Amino acid sequence: MVKFIKAGKVVVILQGRFAGKKAVVVRNHDEGTKDRPYGYAVVAGVERSPLKVTKGMGKKKVAKRSKVKPFVKIVNYNHMLPTRYALELEQIKGTVSADSFKEPTQREESKKVIKKLFEERYQTGKNKWFFSKLRF
Repeated sequence: MVKFIKAGKVVVILQGRFAGKKAVVVRNHDEGTKDRPYGYAVVAGVERSPLKVTKGMGKKKVAKRSKVKPFVKIVNYNHMLPTRYALELEQIKGTVSADSFKEPTQREESKKVIKKLFEERYQTGKNKWFFSKLRF
């Protein structure tokens, strides 16, 4: 079987709290581990996407509406739908690892870093489609 879920691949989460949300694979584990004997991936995604901004809005309102709420999660391959799209994510790889899920404070730290990276990417206009809501 071909291994096509690699780091940088954009996926849609199918099950659980973040069902229907877009995420990007940070690290993949095809064979699984001793405590997780199934194929899984560490994903970082957009829980709440930025709202629409118009030219009549002030700077303060634009800044508030341009916020991104991220999530970091370990997801079973069966619960994600891979897309044909990919994001380049050199900075995210270093911040999130499987062992950052052992301690809640580490998870919060990695979420803050991802939030900063996602908002920076949104502000520059790269990958606008990633930050839009899925309509289906």
